[in-house]
Amino acid sequence: MCTKIKVLSKVKSGELYLCCQCEIYHLEFNNIYLELNKKEFKQFKSYILDLEIEYWQIKYASARVKRKIPIPSMQHNLVLMFNSQEILELKHLFSTTSNHVFTKNLTTKDIDYTLILN
Repeated sequence: MCTKIKVLSKVKSGELYLCCQCEIYHLEFNNIYLELNKKEFKQFKSYILDLEIEYWQIKYASARVKRKIPIPSMQHNLVLMFNSQEILELKHLFSTTSNHVFTKNLTTKDIDYTLILN
């Protein structure tokens, strides 16, 4: 179990951590949790940052799925699917690794809540 966790980056849908003790990266994003060693982290980061959102949106334009951007896994029958907003958040998560992740003020757009007036 990791005890020396350092927060590297944070977005609305997830967080990126590094365990300074075992040097494992922890990616928590929506309902996905990944543990990556340094090599896997670099490969995954590179893949995410190089992903072309427009290509996948055009390729799967007529698909009936909400999420149209696939990220393959080593398990041949498992593909992680994302929408464009989620990919943008992942890109932001990987491109801004800073110790100052909690200094930004919360805005109303950051709150995922449907207000119902009676």
